[in-house]
Amino acid sequence: MSRRRGGWQRRARVVVRRAVAALALAAAPLAGAGRTELAWPTPNEAFAEGKGVAAFLQDAGSGDPASGGFGCVRSAGLQFHEGLDIKAVKRDRLGEPLDDVFAAMDGVVRYVNLRAGDSSYGRYIVLEHPEMTPAVYTLYAHLSRVAPGVRAGVRVGRGETIATMGHTAGGYAIPRDRAHLHFEIGLWITRDFPAWYAARKFGSPNEHGIWNGMNLMGFDPLDFLRELRAGRVADFAGYIAGMAPAVRVRLATRRVPDFAQRYPTLVTKPVPADLAGWDIRFNWTGLPIALTPLTAREALGLAANQPVISEVDAASARAHRCKSLAVARRGGWVPGRDLETVLQQMFGLR
Repeated sequence: MSRRRGGWQRRARVVVRRAVAALALAAAPLAGAGRTELAWPTPNEAFAEGKGVAAFLQDAGSGDPASGGFGCVRSAGLQFHEGLDIKAVKRDRLGEPLDDVFAAMDGVVRYVNLRAGDSSYGRYIVLEHPEMTPAVYTLYAHLSRVAPGVRAGVRVGRGETIATMGHTAGGYAIPRDRAHLHFEIGLWITRDFPAWYAARKFGSPNEHGIWNGMNLMGFDPLDFLRELRAGRVADFAGYIAGMAPAVRVRLATRRVPDFAQRYPTLVTKPVPADLAGWDIRFNWTGLPIALTPLTAREALGLAANQPVISEVDAASARAHRCKSLAVARRGGWVPGRDLETVLQQMFGLR
């Protein structure tokens, strides 16, 4: 996208440079080839300055800033939130937010939703970052406006203004005083999402194709940035590799999910000629973090398309009540609703 020189762009330029520089300095222990660098997606500099979450996370109405974070942070731990809600730092006389929204990394615009009422995200943008390994997406939601020229297929640069913060949403209202940017980093599950959605008969159309939020699985941006700043990881591949598996599933199928094709670094060994199944590890949210192909001999005894849970971290299940990955039944474990959904999307199970 060509950089425009309008007033809204000039206002942000100095702030962007400071935010990018501050975050790069915060991650200084990782200096060197291959280090991932991100721009904080708003002018709020509190994280880069080392301040606590109350300085940059917008609460969801409870007054607790943790409710604007990632995970089982709402409804007494029973409601999952898949990103960060970053609070506004500048408003107009009516209290509307003026914060620009910046691309966190170099990337390609994959989707722009301009119709606020069509999604619980309101107006939102999805970027994909092909130069990253794996090629993560970032999502920017509840926008008041999208910057001129931001459309699917356009490349944007790290720190470039792509939108303005707002409080748009479909199906519910976000009060003006709690306007924020909902920000996600994650992986998308399947190109076959429209077929899965149609088969589920939700009763409403899929307005967003493969960039529907139900096909996007985020991980904790704040945890990743903290690990990056501390020097414990250098990139997304290392971060995902360090995630603890919560559930392990074995599945007999000859299908190679497009998830494995798009994210080959998550596949632990070459796919054999006699592929007969997969051994998959999922983190506590249900995100696939490691896929191991099985030969015919290794898949012996597995019924076709019938997932079998071979390992469960019961402590993780108790700690994360907002997700249902494994359910105890008759002395064993069966997939919970969240794990079932991911397996259906990846492998076309019905």
